[in-house]
Amino acid sequence: MIAKKISVITATNLVVANMVGTGVFTSLGFQVAGITSDFALIALWVVGGIAALCGALSYAELATALPRSGGEYHYLSRIYHPSVGFLAGWISAVVGFPAPIALAGIAFGEYFKIFVPGISPVVLSLILIWTITVVHLFGLRVEEMFQNGSTFLKVGLILVLIVAGLLVANPQRLDLSPGPKSLEILVSGPFAVSLVYVMYAYSGWNAASYITEEVRYPAKNVPWALLIGTVIVTVLYLVLNYVFLLTTPKSLLSGQLEVGLLAGQAIFGATGGKIVSALISLGLIATISAMAWIGPRITRRMAEDLPKLRLLGKTSLKGTPYSATILQVVIVTILVATGTFQAVLLYTQFSLLLSSFLTVLGLIVLRIREPQLERPYKVWAYPLTPIVFLAITLHMMAYVIHDKPTESLLGLITVIAGLIIYFFSKEPRHHIHSAPLK
Repeated sequence: MIAKKISVITATNLVVANMVGTGVFTSLGFQVAGITSDFALIALWVVGGIAALCGALSYAELATALPRSGGEYHYLSRIYHPSVGFLAGWISAVVGFPAPIALAGIAFGEYFKIFVPGISPVVLSLILIWTITVVHLFGLRVEEMFQNGSTFLKVGLILVLIVAGLLVANPQRLDLSPGPKSLEILVSGPFAVSLVYVMYAYSGWNAASYITEEVRYPAKNVPWALLIGTVIVTVLYLVLNYVFLLTTPKSLLSGQLEVGLLAGQAIFGATGGKIVSALISLGLIATISAMAWIGPRITRRMAEDLPKLRLLGKTSLKGTPYSATILQVVIVTILVATGTFQAVLLYTQFSLLLSSFLTVLGLIVLRIREPQLERPYKVWAYPLTPIVFLAITLHMMAYVIHDKPTESLLGLITVIAGLIIYFFSKEPRHHIHSAPLK
């Protein structure tokens, strides 16, 4: 096992950095177009935060009851069947992390091109992704320092925007009282549709569960990292959206993608766009770094369990799964260069939602099937907490199938490819006792 371990602060930063991407700076414009109530708009982000927190607490119990890195791959293999776990790990390793890295990389290029005109956003994104990958190859301690520094920078920049927004000279009038009309909106179609996009902005709350074995005192620190990281992001999201509504007229925001830029102009004047572009682009460094860290850990775990994939499990003396890291950056480069990452994200959304749904459902299955299993942490308010998460995720899956039926069906191609690789990678039972690669 890797001797070096990361602190609870770094594990928390991984959660924060995974969660805060471009989603919070872009989705409010579409919500404003369908929802008029200020109370309902803020309630969206409260509901999203509650769902993320329920998911994080559920994963915290699984992380301490089944203390092994790998996230859904490990949990689903242990609770259901190794093939189910492999499919979840396969989707995460091949698409679930590479596609969002590509998306964040291109977003960085688009925002940062203001400062280096004449250079293609694709080139800028690839330079950033390759640089971050090289940093991660230097070992666990360098990864930890880089992740902490970039995440503190990201949170600091968001706090600057929040403070400046709260001090704006001519704020908009907001009505946050929960009147009868507002409560009607909470059960309306537009609210349900908006919640799907809010939940995508919250995705990443499970980040620390992928690296359980790399965290010091994981039975105590992984639940804390998941809890504190999710709470920090929920508070940031609530205040940030309050600032957007406070500073920028809803008529300007309605239907617009670049909410952050519009708010920046309202707060900082003519130069606001450049200030927010710098804020978002620098903040994306931490997001890409966190996903670049976690993705290869899943691939390494699968390679340790399936000897025919052993080459991808090779780890440096400093604790970096270098084969899996190189494979991931190759996949990301192809996605960025071909511009297919958005399509890939679309058609795997249902598969990714299904993985987290089955994992939290597995918590209930494990409680029933193995009541004597040692659980250093038990989820609060069980079974209400996992049930809330399952209900919201089920709603989102139904929406994705209804709204994107073709893409959801195409996602099955990825699943079938994963199944084929799993069965070819398996060895007879009596062969699977070789020690995992260190």
